[in-house]
Amino acid sequence: MAEPILKWAGGKRQLLDELYARFPISYGRYHEPFVGGGALFFDLEPADATINDANPRLINFYERVRDEPEALIERLEAFDDPGTAPDPSLPYHEETARGRTVKSYYYQQRARFNKRPYEGEVDPVEEAALLLYLNRTCYNGLYRENADGGFNVPVGRYANPDWVQRDRIRRASDVLARATIRNDDFGYVLDAAESGDLVYFDPPYEPMSATASFNEYSAEGFDREDQRRLLDVASELDDAGVRVVLSNSGVMYAPYEDAGFHVDIEGATRAINSDADGRDAVDEIVATNVPPDERRTAGQRELSGF
Repeated sequence: MAEPILKWAGGKRQLLDELYARFPISYGRYHEPFVGGGALFFDLEPADATINDANPRLINFYERVRDEPEALIERLEAFDDPGTAPDPSLPYHEETARGRTVKSYYYQQRARFNKRPYEGEVDPVEEAALLLYLNRTCYNGLYRENADGGFNVPVGRYANPDWVQRDRIRRASDVLARATIRNDDFGYVLDAAESGDLVYFDPPYEPMSATASFNEYSAEGFDREDQRRLLDVASELDDAGVRVVLSNSGVMYAPYEDAGFHVDIEGATRAINSDADGRDAVDEIVATNVPPDERRTAGQRELSGF
C-alpha cells in the first residue's frame, strides 16, 4: 500500500474511515483538486484520477516521484545531516541570495530550494529532492512561504531524520503513474469531472477564529472568497451529477447544509501545529451529496469503478 511521502498540514490520515463512509458504492474517475500530502489519494490508489494543487513546487515533486523516482532517490542520498557545516562545493555556503549569513547545512539547502521564487531558476529533480529533505528536517514538518514565495521554516530537532524515503517514493510512483497531475485553480474540476465521477475537496480550512489562521502553506493563501467560490463549484458539480465529498473546519457547517449537502461533524486532531499544546481535537465537517443509502460502509476501501 502506498503512503504519503510528505508531512503536510491538514493531513487526513485520521479521517480516512469517515471519508470512505461517505463514498458512493461505485463511481467513475476520481478527482482531488487540493491534494496536499495526498493521504486519501495514496491510500485509495485510484485506477484513474486527476490530482491538483496550487503549490507549483509540490506539483513538481509529485511529477518527479512519478517520472524519475530513482533519480530523485539518488539526489536524496547525497544530502548531509542538517546540523553540519555548509558544503563549500554548493551555492550559498556563506550567504543566501538575499545576503543573509548561512549558519548550517540546513539553511544552505533552504537557500538552494528558494531559487525558484527569488531567482527564477529551477532544476526539477533537485528542487523535488530539496522539498523532501527540508520537509523531513524542518521544524515540525511545516510548509510555509513568505509573501514572496520563499520557504521560511527554521530547522527542526530530530535525532535521526529519514529524508530519503526510498520505499514510499517507489510505491507512490506506481500510484501517480495512473494520475493526471495538475497545477491549476481548483475550478479545473468543472471541466474534468463527468457525471458519476467522484471529487474529494480538502481545501485550506476556514479559520476557527479570527486569530486561528493556518492557510499560509503557499504565498497565495486561501481566503473567504475562495471558500465561497469552492461552495459554488461543489454545487455546480452536484447539479451535473458528480459525486462530491468535502472536508472543512466546523465553521463551514451552515453554508454546506444550506446548499443541500449532507453535513456531519467529526473530531479531528491537528497533526501539525507550531505549538505542541495546540494539537487538540477541533470540530471538522465532512459534507457530501451522496445519499446515505448509496454509500459504502465505514472502513470499505475496495471501490470499484463503472
